[in-house]
Amino acid sequence: MNVKLKFIPLVLISLLIVSGCSLLGGGKDPGVSGNTSQTTGWEYNNPDNGGFEVKTNYVEIAGPGLVLVEGGTYTMGQTEQDVTYDWNNVPRRVTVTSFYMDQTEVRNVDYREYLNWIRRVFVDYPDVYRNAIPDTLVWRSALAFNEPYVDYYFRHPAYNEYPVVGVDWLQANDFCIWRTDRVNEFMLISEGILDMDPNQIGRENFNTGAYLAGQYEGLVIENLPSLDPNKESRRVNMADGILLPKYRLPTEAEWEYAAVALIGNTYDERLYERRMFPWDGHNVRFSHGKDMGVMMANFKRGRGDMMGIAGDLNDNGAITVPVSSFWANDYGLYCMAGNVNEWVLDVYRPLSFEDVSDFRPFRGNVFETLVRNEDGTVAAKDSLGRLKTRPVTDEEAAGRTNYQRADYINYRDGDLLSRTDYDSQEAARGNASTNEMYSQEPNDMVSLITDKVRVYKGGSWRDRVYWLNPAARRFLDQDEARDDLGFRCAMIRVGSPGGK
Repeated sequence: MNVKLKFIPLVLISLLIVSGCSLLGGGKDPGVSGNTSQTTGWEYNNPDNGGFEVKTNYVEIAGPGLVLVEGGTYTMGQTEQDVTYDWNNVPRRVTVTSFYMDQTEVRNVDYREYLNWIRRVFVDYPDVYRNAIPDTLVWRSALAFNEPYVDYYFRHPAYNEYPVVGVDWLQANDFCIWRTDRVNEFMLISEGILDMDPNQIGRENFNTGAYLAGQYEGLVIENLPSLDPNKESRRVNMADGILLPKYRLPTEAEWEYAAVALIGNTYDERLYERRMFPWDGHNVRFSHGKDMGVMMANFKRGRGDMMGIAGDLNDNGAITVPVSSFWANDYGLYCMAGNVNEWVLDVYRPLSFEDVSDFRPFRGNVFETLVRNEDGTVAAKDSLGRLKTRPVTDEEAAGRTNYQRADYINYRDGDLLSRTDYDSQEAARGNASTNEMYSQEPNDMVSLITDKVRVYKGGSWRDRVYWLNPAARRFLDQDEARDDLGFRCAMIRVGSPGGK
């Protein structure tokens, strides 16, 4: 009897606790926000209590042209003999998080759309258009008749679906910025926030950063209703989940990871073959079925053999081929080997594999901050309609532990406080200049490696099969362009790596 008397009050207390938790927003999955704060018990999105707005049940969508590359760990680096003896990609284990990547290389028609927008918007700044035009003279050869490609490859509709070439690294990055803004502008139009505005001129064009900072108005149809009792409406912000992250070039690690596509080569976390190419095996011909023996990529078989014999062209392309040619790899990406080489985001160093992180490895970080007025507001945008940025000062870096200064292209760069003792000693000797690692003085030993050289990968229509290996890496000055070098864009995946 005594046991029962003691047991009943415990049950009642438990019920009261559960009831109390329910009233305060508890008693549910602690990892799901729901409609009520698990911190205060106050309801989200309720104008009666101040209107703290929370986007719940967000589902990320891929931007136009992108496919998901699910991340993971892999052995980055060479998978065959280093015939050039560069030793610049020694195998090491790294982790790449999930991201989106263009299914194909950027096409001529895509880049012409970009040029058309620039010419229409920046009518008062013709240099913006001229600086964005691909260098069609990359096709010119002193002892070959390539003038038809100079005249027609970029502009003629017959080459619409072919990869754009003659674009340097800086032009490719500008294309990514433009694409981010056009996609986000379209997202706002699709949501009924903005109306089409074909008459944007000069700096008064839609830029994602400028819009978020309140420096672009546009043709507003209807802003979002504000749950703040002191405001009737408000602009879209990043917390609404409408705007997409930035398009950009993929990092070298991302590009190589996407190319080898080991998602089709694993079983329960067991990798049964490191790939030499974006497909299984060490052969470059299709291995089975009616297409057995057909080339798997567009490349140069040997001296003077760019396409095979008439009646049986091995890759159906004398130069480049349409971007969706051949077979996609296991991520659904086309031409990750051959056709054209592709720019990546990284600065080239032969020993980057010794320095970079094993998590999302990248070399080329340059840390900047927004330019602000004396009152702390964001400064007026520049002539292109973009927000102005500047390097972080020594004073700012000293005032905040994690406010890193300068860039990390070279091992001597960055915040003095974060360097090793050896690096700090080197800096104290006055040798901390970024380019002094590779002297450019006429009487000194000269290197082609500077802070402006960028990695490109993938092999091309004019390369031998060796360069089709995703681990192979070469470099070129960021201001230079070639007839066998293009690019594709990437975008980070936010939230769950697998979308679950």
